[in-house]
Amino acid sequence: MTRVELKERIDLTEKEQRIFNLLLDALRENNCDTRLRLAGGWVRDKLLGKDSEDIDIAIDNMTGSEFLVKFKNYFSKVEKKLNIHIIKSNPDNCKHLETRKMRLYNQWIDFAQLRKEEPDENSRIPKKVEFGTPEEDAFRRDLTINSLFYNIHTGLVEDFTGRGIDLKSGRVTTPLPAKTIYLTIQDNVREWVKHI
Repeated sequence: MTRVELKERIDLTEKEQRIFNLLLDALRENNCDTRLRLAGGWVRDKLLGKDSEDIDIAIDNMTGSEFLVKFKNYFSKVEKKLNIHIIKSNPDNCKHLETRKMRLYNQWIDFAQLRKEEPDENSRIPKKVEFGTPEEDAFRRDLTINSLFYNIHTGLVEDFTGRGIDLKSGRVTTPLPAKTIYLTIQDNVREWVKHI
């Protein structure tokens, strides 16, 4: 089995630090107890010592839309050139999932709620999506190497599946039995093959 060199902690770029500070300032300024975590590929890539433009923010107590509507005025007041846009992402692809995009400091960021899903065995689109805990969200993800979170409040990596070691050991496994998330895995394999 291949061992992978992982960074002990995540080093943020200046732009990432600016973005995270702005998000935290918006929460503090509005006395909001919302917790924000980066999810998936960004965390994986940063732990591998790679830069990543794939910033996905998981929100614990509101949808991405609610978050951006609530804080849009704050972001606009802080810096007039923030260039904030709210765009519905892939509404036909996954009708149950509400994700929003915003451009901050020339960086696209996706916002979505933490969620739990009721899988549909005939489709990769779940039957039902509702608010979930960080642990439920981690276990619904396709691969354990994509189920890690970076908590911007604490600066810590969170591993709710207990399988963060898979990234270090170079192993690709699923947080749930593969049969449960087969269609999602199948889509990922198709994407990976395109890049070989």
